[in-house]
Amino acid sequence: MADWLRRPAAWILVAIVVVYCVLGVLYAVYTPPWQAPDEPAHYNYVRYLAEQRRLPVLQPGDYPHAYLEKIKGAKFPPEMTIDPIRYEFWQPPLYYLLAVPIYFLGGGALIPLRLLSVACGAGLLIVAYGIVRQVFPQNESLALGTVALIAFIPQHLAMTAAVNNDTLAELILAGVVWGLVRWIVREEIWGTKGKWGELGELARVGVLIGLGLLTKTSTVVSVPLVLVALVLCRKQADARSFVNLLLPAVLLVLPWLVRNAAVYGGLDVLAWGRHDAVVVGQPRTADWVALYGPGNVLRWGLTTTFQSFWAQFGWMAVPIDARIYLALALFSGLAGIGFVLYVMRVWRERGLRLAEGTQRAAGLLALWLMLTGTMYLWFNATFVQHQGRYLFPALVPIAIGFALGWREVLRQENARWLAVVLLVGAGLLVVRGLVAGQFSKTAVALAGGAAALLGGQSFLEGRFRLAAFALPYLGLAVLALICPFVFIAPYL
Repeated sequence: MADWLRRPAAWILVAIVVVYCVLGVLYAVYTPPWQAPDEPAHYNYVRYLAEQRRLPVLQPGDYPHAYLEKIKGAKFPPEMTIDPIRYEFWQPPLYYLLAVPIYFLGGGALIPLRLLSVACGAGLLIVAYGIVRQVFPQNESLALGTVALIAFIPQHLAMTAAVNNDTLAELILAGVVWGLVRWIVREEIWGTKGKWGELGELARVGVLIGLGLLTKTSTVVSVPLVLVALVLCRKQADARSFVNLLLPAVLLVLPWLVRNAAVYGGLDVLAWGRHDAVVVGQPRTADWVALYGPGNVLRWGLTTTFQSFWAQFGWMAVPIDARIYLALALFSGLAGIGFVLYVMRVWRERGLRLAEGTQRAAGLLALWLMLTGTMYLWFNATFVQHQGRYLFPALVPIAIGFALGWREVLRQENARWLAVVLLVGAGLLVVRGLVAGQFSKTAVALAGGAAALLGGQSFLEGRFRLAAFALPYLGLAVLALICPFVFIAPYL
């Protein structure tokens, strides 16, 4: 531990976590009460547990759509109570049980409960760092870039500074994946610990799976991840491995499922059926497609998902400046191109630079992202929920992809031709603008600035290139810092 703390990367990680915590407190304090998606319903769950001392049951009327729209439009004035907003009563109970002592200690105050989520977010950063260091042990900058993106996305900060079960679920799911990639990548650990040591490690992963399912149903993606991990580790996996991974999870979650079957009836053990029946008035995708057409719905969905992934505050009511979205789109586009280039380079080299365990673990991370994306699409197939925050359960693999892509863009052989492409693009924008009589100065400046950055850094070495790698993350941190004062507090 002492040797690790002597490395610069250790202090950079500590600095990122500290800055995240400061930002999290700012968001918790400056976000007006209830101006985070679903926060009143989550708070009412905690209050019900604290005051009634029993688990709530979701009932018809717990989603008062008209009243909810009215109170949101009025910005939650004190004279309008949040008591009728109870539509999160179907959720698994773990987060709310953990929040009850804080509710009592804080006298029911909102900010202490928000800070519980901030603490979970800090834990997520540590686990994310551990995952990347496990899969790519020689790439500290990659791990730090991953952590920085997770720490400084303004929308993620806003969600981790609100009362909800999202961040605890993200933390537990990341913990499950960390255990799985340890199993996949570092097979020698299990050999030195012996079979019983391995089974103990796997049992702890199984406990995390169960705790995740008791926190939020989005963590159900951990089950197929475990099954795939068993296939990837078939050389050392056996029936005992399977039992130790899944039995603790089953034992933990079974009482909750039995309770739901008794309360909601039939096979509605996850209460999804009751939830769909109760949330009457929520926009349905089929209705929107019939009314506006599939093309418009798709375009709106993509635009809103992108914007709300980065920053769209309150109940999706406060977007940020369009020029900032343009800069984020440029960063996202370059990172996406870079990731494709990275995959192509690895493929050309037939994975010679990646150990077999790293390749298998990377496949597990890709599956994590695909499963989360599939759940997002499945949810939106029924309800209109174009909210980028629903992709946050897979924020770790997303952030890894961004870091890999951005690093690949900065490689000398890629940076120079991309700089030329960006310069040509800036020129075309100018010509198009002159012909049309107007053009976007922001788009031209961004393309030109990115071209200068890529072209200039391709001639540099060492810490200067590391500074170029860090630049977009520093910009994101600055954006995260100004959002509470420029967008959240003034408009909410």
